Amino acid sequence: MKADNQIVLDSKAFAIRIIKLYKYLSEEKKEFVMSKQILRCGTSVGANISESIFAQSRMDFVSKMSIALKEASETKYWLELLMETDYITKMQYESIADDISKIIGTLVNIVKSTKNNV
Repeated sequence: MKADNQIVLDSKAFAIRIIKLYKYLSEEKKEFVMSKQILRCGTSVGANISESIFAQSRMDFVSKMSIALKEASETKYWLELLMETDYITKMQYESIADDISKIIGTLVNIVKSTKNNV
């Protein structure tokens, strides 16, 4: 996988959105617990995808992408909690949840197809 691959670009753009969301939650909403959680897992998605670029083997690649998928799923959970507790609006949620849902779909496809080719 190359560094200019679409999932690499999408996950980095998503991480930037998560960092901005963290700043908004901590500075404007004074929310510090869920915001730290979403910062951690939301930026971890792209970090694991970036790590997979230099995976030592196909199985290492699958492992890194699977971790990215788990982190993406956790991120979606925290986004749902933030919306359901009124820290973000439904409109804000839908915008960012759409991004992570697309990333999740892509990661599922990558993991499945790579496992099938191993």
